Amino acid sequence: MEYTDIDWMNYALNLAAKAEAQGEVPVGAVVVYQGEVVGEGWNQTITLNDATAHAEVLALREAGKKIGNYRLLDTTLYVTLEPCSMCAGAMVHARVKRLVFGASDLKTGAAGSVFNIVNCEQLNHKVEIEAGVLAESCADTISRFFRKRREQHKLRKKQQSSDLPSDAD
Repeated sequence: MEYTDIDWMNYALNLAAKAEAQGEVPVGAVVVYQGEVVGEGWNQTITLNDATAHAEVLALREAGKKIGNYRLLDTTLYVTLEPCSMCAGAMVHARVKRLVFGASDLKTGAAGSVFNIVNCEQLNHKVEIEAGVLAESCADTISRFFRKRREQHKLRKKQQSSDLPSDAD
């Protein structure tokens, strides 16, 4: 059976759910080579106390180990959120052939939104980009997570203020 970009993005969304279950920003990534998963990852920066533990970097690391080479020629990386500059740079260094992402990141996106590192003229490798695959589902996953986080933060602040002694005491 041959899988489509939508199938692989759904796979990445399932990985994003693992991140969310750990209290991490729900981003999932999968590296595919010749129709097979060779690497997968989900955000684990908090869990691992590692600023580089983004979904894409973890997926690229696993793929390199499985393939036995840091050069990931002819691979496609699927990720639910447009990569940041660190992850985009890692894809260029790994020689990823194709990047498929869901939601654009208008604050830190480095595959066309804020920067375009994966297609920078000065670099020696360019990555093909397919943007917007299941964009709405990917964006909703992130939006729900941050909405819930803001609500929890407001609730904590409210509880803390009600725990303070009043002037009447």
